Amino acid sequence: MSEPTQSNDDIAAMSFEQALDQLEKIVASLETGDVPLNKSIEIYERGEALKLHCEKQLKAAENRIEKIRLDRSGAAAGTEPLDAE
Repeated sequence: MSEPTQSNDDIAAMSFEQALDQLEKIVASLETGDVPLNKSIEIYERGEALKLHCEKQLKAAENRIEKIRLDRSGAAAGTEPLDAE
């Protein structure tokens, strides 16, 4: 019988770094082409869930940075790209 499908319930509790590490491992295993088709689909779906989790955490961090960028009176000081030089 095949292996049980891995649940994605644990992803919500992961830090950004943990999720990104797992996502990188999934990409590497898929790139080798040595994974059976059914397993490839399963880990691809997990990768999608990890990607969404990372995107949510990045958006939350971006929102926090925007809040930090308030001027002393509390008015918005504007936003700019994080990598602005």
